[in-house]
Amino acid sequence: MGQQLNKIIKRRRRKAYVARKKALPKAGGIRKASTAKSPAKAPKKAAAKKPAAKKAAAKPAAAPATEAPAAE
Repeated sequence: MGQQLNKIIKRRRRKAYVARKKALPKAGGIRKASTAKSPAKAPKKAAAKKPAAKKAAAKPAAAPATEAPAAE
């Protein structure tokens, strides 16, 4: 029974909260009314994607073996 009562209490608190938020603009509060819509904004353009950076050409595996060893 406790869980059912919790749901009822939460619902009642939420309803009171929403009512306070709606009444705030009417009373000259700072926050905007949720019903007042701002002028239509232009849709944002997606940022231009840069082309994928090309990877350096892979060297053949035999190339390091053909180099002369460093003499000390």
